[in-house]
Amino acid sequence: MNADSPKRLGRGLNALFGDQEPSSSETVAPPARAPAPAAAPPAPPAAVVAASTGPVTRLSVDLLAPSPYQPRRHFDETALDELAASVREKGVLQPLLVRPDAAKPGHYEIIAGERRWRAAQRAQVHEVPVHVSDLSDAETLEVALIENLQRQDLSAVEEARGYQRMLEEFGHTQERIGEIVGKSRAHVANTLRLLNLPFSVLQMLEEGKITAGQARPLIGIARAENIAREVVKKGMSARQTERFAKSFGRKRRAAASMLPKDTDTAALEESLAKATGYKVAIAFDGTGGTVTLTYGSLEQLDDIVHRLSTGGQRRDLNDDD
Repeated sequence: MNADSPKRLGRGLNALFGDQEPSSSETVAPPARAPAPAAAPPAPPAAVVAASTGPVTRLSVDLLAPSPYQPRRHFDETALDELAASVREKGVLQPLLVRPDAAKPGHYEIIAGERRWRAAQRAQVHEVPVHVSDLSDAETLEVALIENLQRQDLSAVEEARGYQRMLEEFGHTQERIGEIVGKSRAHVANTLRLLNLPFSVLQMLEEGKITAGQARPLIGIARAENIAREVVKKGMSARQTERFAKSFGRKRRAAASMLPKDTDTAALEESLAKATGYKVAIAFDGTGGTVTLTYGSLEQLDDIVHRLSTGGQRRDLNDDD
């Protein structure tokens, strides 16, 4: 198969990953009207295409196990029960994609098709059809991401963690990840930023209590969990969440500026003023804050910059060098 035919490769990947038996139309030429480029699925690695056209064998479900490179962690129980009912009646129609388990001879890791494997177990089906392929760890993660993203089965957090593994374990750039999964570099970057949210907010996102659009405005915001709970309670949209997060930050800063300084903060300001020779102000909003030095001339600014860059060494303001 020609490696530079992304539309053909994409069709092969869809057939491989589908939960429904492919129709005969998938073996004929595509319609004359070409689909929009944005709708074309990403082309899988060449090794995957070869695997999808290779021989099909049957393996016991006991010889299969989920891959550690599977980005998906949450499986909807109701959807699994529905798939199990279908498997019980018709069997598993589409082969799973697996690779040999290096740690357990005779056993295999599931690269694509874990839902079908789980459903087969619930349906008490003891064997499933599989394609066996020797894929690398990087290809395994790539394929698992592509499969789940094409199905829209991943939560935003699972997607972000998958991208993070591709960055950290396999040295992919954000641009390369976008090429692999058929997303823009900006989408990859924005998805990765979600991992900067507090764990509690990430958990709400994984559980579907908030959406990625509602979560993004909370990145880097103090008390993000409190805001997220208000968002859920009031049923705010993503745009309303953004406005609320901004107003929440302004109110906290205004309230903090009106509070009298505690004695420890005032003493610290005085100590720093004596040590530096400049007026020092410390502001704290309960989570973080600022330290402000006030200067009265460009020479004093130059002195501050010099001392910060030299570990505190005072500059002679009469020195013209």
